[in-house]
Formats: sequence, structure tokens, C-alpha cells
Amino acid sequence: MRFGHDIAVALESGVWLANTLNDANALRSVADLHAFYRDFDYTGAEPTPADLAPMRAIRRQLRELFLAGRDDAAGLVNEILAQSHAVPRLVRHGTTDWHIHATADSDPLPTRVLVESAIGVIDMIRANEMDRFGVCALDDCDGVLLDLSRNRSRLYCCVACTNRAAAAAYRARARS
Repeated sequence: MRFGHDIAVALESGVWLANTLNDANALRSVADLHAFYRDFDYTGAEPTPADLAPMRAIRRQLRELFLAGRDDAAGLVNEILAQSHAVPRLVRHGTTDWHIHATADSDPLPTRVLVESAIGVIDMIRANEMDRFGVCALDDCDGVLLDLSRNRSRLYCCVACTNRAAAAAYRARARS
């Protein structure tokens, strides 16, 4: 199944954020929030210092959502949407054509990230594609893996883990 650009970006940003949970150096400053906002093309209200702690707080919830089974994920999505008072609406901005937002542009960034991630998971649930989420195959990493590739061949949560695995494989071949 092919996922729309907006869904892919919402899921990728949520997974990136969830994967900062165990990284003490990630998401420590408002500058980090602004980088996240820019890197994932968020629109609406820019992050503020008040967003930093709530943004860090939603990481565990996102991880739980992405690694839940289909039925459990549906319940988690419903909770997120209800708690956020999400009201779906069609929007178009920048170079992105019509797509769904379910929060106001003025809502805090953590609310927007959580709801947009939940909207992305809705598509995964409806398409019975929750198995596109998993845990990184690298032995010493428990990062969330999102595989949107056509052939479902992704094994690692990020480029760093992919490179570490390739280097380890190279060293193992060189030894033998």
C-alpha cells in the first residue's frame, strides 16, 4: 500500500520523536524544537519554551502507539483524538495538496504532533498495516522502526543503526 506524503511525514516525525526517548542529548532545548518543526515541515504556531516538557512527555505515548497491535492501537488513537478534542478538517498549505489536520493551527506543537501521528496510525489500522512498525533489528537498539518501503525490507530504525550494522558485517567478513 502506498501512503500519502502527509501520512508518511506524520508517522516519520512521530517515530523520530519516539526514538529520542532514550537519548539524553535529544530534544533538550527550544532550538531543538524549532529544528524538529522545520525538519518535518510543521505549520501553525511555532514552538515555544512551554512546549519543550510536553513534547518530551508524549514520546512514551507515541512509542506505545506505534508498537501496539492493531486493536490496541485503535483504542489508543481514539483516546488521543478524544483528549485532544480533534476535529478533522481539510487543509492545503505550501506545496502540500489537500490533506487532513485535526487540530487548530494555534494548538501547541505537542498536541499537533500527537494528533497527526494518530491520524497516520488510522490509515495503518484501516489498511491492516500495523506490521510496518517494529523494533530496530540492531541488538543494542530498541528504537521504533517504521517501514514504508514497497518491499518491506527495512530492518533498522535510522541511518545510524543501518551504518553500524553494515560496519559490523564488514568487520565480520574481514575477520573471516
